[in-house]
Amino acid sequence: MRHRKLAIVLAAALLVGSCKKPAPAPAPPAEVYVTPVVQEDVPIYLELIGQTTGFQDVEIRARVEGFLESVNFREGSFVQKGQLLYQIDRQPLEATLMGAKADQARSQATLEKTETDVARYLPLVAKQAVSKQELDNAMSARQAARAQVNAAKAAVDEATINLGYTRVTAPIAGLIGTTKVKAGNLVGRGEPTLLTTISQIDPMIFKVAVTEADYLRLTKRTAETVAQARRAGIELTLADGTVHPKKGTVGPVEREVDPATGTLGVQLFFPNPDRILRPGQYGKVRVLVDNKRDALLVPQRAVQEVQNLHSVAVVDTESRVAFRNVSVGPRVDTLWVIEEGLEPGDQVVAEGLQAISDGAVVRTKPMPVATSGTRKDKPAREAK
Repeated sequence: MRHRKLAIVLAAALLVGSCKKPAPAPAPPAEVYVTPVVQEDVPIYLELIGQTTGFQDVEIRARVEGFLESVNFREGSFVQKGQLLYQIDRQPLEATLMGAKADQARSQATLEKTETDVARYLPLVAKQAVSKQELDNAMSARQAARAQVNAAKAAVDEATINLGYTRVTAPIAGLIGTTKVKAGNLVGRGEPTLLTTISQIDPMIFKVAVTEADYLRLTKRTAETVAQARRAGIELTLADGTVHPKKGTVGPVEREVDPATGTLGVQLFFPNPDRILRPGQYGKVRVLVDNKRDALLVPQRAVQEVQNLHSVAVVDTESRVAFRNVSVGPRVDTLWVIEEGLEPGDQVVAEGLQAISDGAVVRTKPMPVATSGTRKDKPAREAK
């Protein structure tokens, strides 16, 4: 009986042992893409958003009152200096000029009479044939006649000038806007009527606002950096992403920082011979600020940011991950300058950060590295 129970126990043990599942195999190491830290000289640029305005924006106004007879230009076209733009009715001003000339002739005749009287009285006074009082009266009349002649001449000059204002011509060559008034309208009554605006657009002004901090960085540039910036010029990128073919230069700088915005206004000049730029366009310019020597660069996606703390995952020679806190500098295209925390040649994880943890062993795959030659034509971009 005892032997039978022992056999049953052994059979049950064998049955239970045969039902146990084998232990699962350990998970394979996570696969990540790594790239080495690159060291090279990097130009750092300041990017600024701004808007274009004409080098000169001249408002064309009616300077005399009258009915507008004709508009003599095509709206939105380029006009030359001295070109006729508007013609105002001349007849009322021609009549005014004729009246002024008639008054001048009467004043001149009066002056001639008084001069004759004075010339006649002078020898008679010497002979005591007429009184000294009569001579004095004649000389006073002559003085008054001279003043009237001068006043009449001024009236003729004014009427002549006003008559000339009936021909409204372009004071500068440039791009003319749409007309504000049409033929048949009364203009110039009470105040000079705005007719249109002409903009000189070669060169073109590009207005930007520089923060106090950026202004101080620009003023502290080395002489070498300033010379390089002048040789390179200022690059303007337009709204469609294209780059303006002409480089810009720095123009006037505002006297003071705007207390409301904390920025300093700066004008940049861009040649515009092909008339690509128009007033009111938005764009982005970049100015060379610095040349960082032997800067360390990693892909931006290799840097994790949490509450203003930046870190990267470094893989050692044993394929083990170690997260390091780093200090970042400016962005350079798709790369990021690392100020502290890495060494040249360190392998950093560029893809697969979500699947790893500190101390984990990983399988690495190399990721293509941008060479310095590809970035020489792509200047650095200032970090925001």
